[in-house]
This record gives sequence, C-alpha cells and structure tokens, in this order.
Amino acid sequence: GGGEQDGGQGSSSSSSSSSSYIPTDAAEFASRIFHSAYMGTRNSSEETRSRAKDLAQQIGIYHCDINIDTLCDAIVSLFSSVFGKTPRFKVHGGTNGENLALQNIQARVRMVLSYLCAQLLPWVRGNTGFLLVLGSANVDEALRGYMTKYDCSSADINPIGGVSKGDLKRFLLWASTPDGLNYSVLRSVVEAPPTAELEPITAEYKQNDEEDMGMTYEELGVFGRLRKMVRCGPVSMYEKLRNTWNHLPSKDVAEKVKRFFFYYSCNRHKLTTLTPSYHAEDYSPDDNRYDHRQFLYNVRWPRQFRRIDMLVKADAVIQASTSSTSSTSSPSPSSPVAADKKRRRSQL
Repeated sequence: GGGEQDGGQGSSSSSSSSSSYIPTDAAEFASRIFHSAYMGTRNSSEETRSRAKDLAQQIGIYHCDINIDTLCDAIVSLFSSVFGKTPRFKVHGGTNGENLALQNIQARVRMVLSYLCAQLLPWVRGNTGFLLVLGSANVDEALRGYMTKYDCSSADINPIGGVSKGDLKRFLLWASTPDGLNYSVLRSVVEAPPTAELEPITAEYKQNDEEDMGMTYEELGVFGRLRKMVRCGPVSMYEKLRNTWNHLPSKDVAEKVKRFFFYYSCNRHKLTTLTPSYHAEDYSPDDNRYDHRQFLYNVRWPRQFRRIDMLVKADAVIQASTSSTSSTSSPSPSSPVAADKKRRRSQL
C-alpha cells in the first residue's frame, strides 16, 4: 500500500505460447504475460492485500496470494537452533539489531520466492520458458537506503527505479482516472500511508516509512535533486535550504541535512547493486550508470558538519542582532555580522 516491501514483485515474459496468437484486449494480453504475487506475512494488513488483488483484477494480471510466514519462521528457527537465542521484534522487547534482522528475513525471502515463481509459473500454466522479475523500489528509497540489500528490490529490471516518490504518485493519480488508464484502485494506493509492513501491528504501533526514515518523501525528493543535479555537498545543501526552507529554524534545517547525508553515506554501497531501471529523470542515483560518485564515505562528515554548525551559530547571531536592534531591521552593511553573512553567501 505504499512501500515496495509490503507485497512483493511482478513477473512478465516477452512471448506467448503460440506464434499465431493475437491479443484481443489489454486485460486478456496481461493475463498471459504479466504475473503478480502478494507475499504477505502476519505483519501485512488486509488493506494492502485487498489493494493488490483489486489492482491485479483491473489490469488483468495472473495474481497469486502467498503467505510466507512458514518460510520466515523456519529461518528464525534454524538460527535459534544453531545459536541458542531467538531474535525478537522491537515491539516485543527486542533490540534494534534484532528488529532489523527479522524485517530483512521477510524482504529477502520475497526475492528468492519471486525468482522461483518466475522460473516455474510458465510450467504451472502449461507453458515453456521463464519470466523476468520486475522490481518496484523507487529513486527516493534507493537514495536514502531505505531498502534491504538483495531483497525484493532486487530484480531483472525495475520500471520505476528511476522515478521519485513524488513523480510516481502524480503518475498513479493520472493512471487512476478515466482520462488516464482508468485503474481506479491506484488512487487508494496513493492515499494509503507508506509502510513496509515488516513489523507487527499493535494497538500502539504501526510501522510508517517516513517515521522510520526520519524525513518525509517530499524532503527526500528535494535532497536527491540537490545532491544529484545541483551536486551539493552537506554545506552547500544547508546554505541553499536555509534560504528556501525559511519556515524552519536554521538548526532544524541543519539537522535534516546532516541526517540525510549520514544515511546517504551509510547506504551508498546499496546503490552499486541497484536493479537496472528505466532512466526517466536526471535525478537518478543509479551508481552503475548515472551517478559515478564514490560509494565509501566517512559517515561522520567531520569537516562539513563542523562548518554547518558554525553557520548555524552565525545565523543565530544575525537573528539575535536583528531582533535586538530597534533602530534598524538589519545590521549595518559594514558590520562584522553582515560581512560574515555576505562572505557565506558568496561561497554558494
């Protein structure tokens, strides 16, 4: 219903079983070449399961509903039998490491099962050949690293891998209308809170992508464009956003920028294994094709973060000086504060 990890992947093939076959309509053709699998667990909601089924019906996809709890439980059981300890989710008292490991099991099992289905579904349906596995991770999730390496984001090709969450939502809204593709269920997909649904749902807790990431998808889209297209580092990105995000205090802008660059550098290695995607926009962070920056960084960014902290303090001095000066609304052009502000602006 919003995250790429909440249901699974699609598979498609490039040929029909008969060379004389002629499609009668789009839905009938889709039923032959397009397959989808909702690979749910006890952490999946009925809402996402229903949306997957309804979308498959509207498109005409050959759809499978597969519960993968037995596979995930078997892996945890094997681990416990070897090491004598059983990991727990955070809501059950587990550590952050345990919590992430249990989520990653679900995500990686879906990748393995996707490729198994891609190989055997033609046989199940009385055909020959194999299917290609389609990925469904978007640009923003890759940029932030909000994906498990070698999980259900891994595929043969990813049609939306070069599209941001914001652009993707706008496309889905268009596709949901009669003037678009008339797949009306897509509107409910867009309106659903983005969630990976990899943790247990309780009365007090329901996993949310943006809370997990510590930033909104809208903010992430801005970070991505500035990093890839404008080629901003931490300091120049702070300087630009300090002037455009004037609804936030300087220290809040600084924390958001530093948080982004921390996770960007922590997870940059994941971009070296991204599934090939349709290159739709210049903001694509695909390391293998369109973004040849290094993939190993010092995640602390010591020099850059110290500089940002200095600029935040300078902004605070400027604001304090401005508010305490009754005779003028801004410092004198010759004052040290104004000179420092002018010097920092020239560095842009």
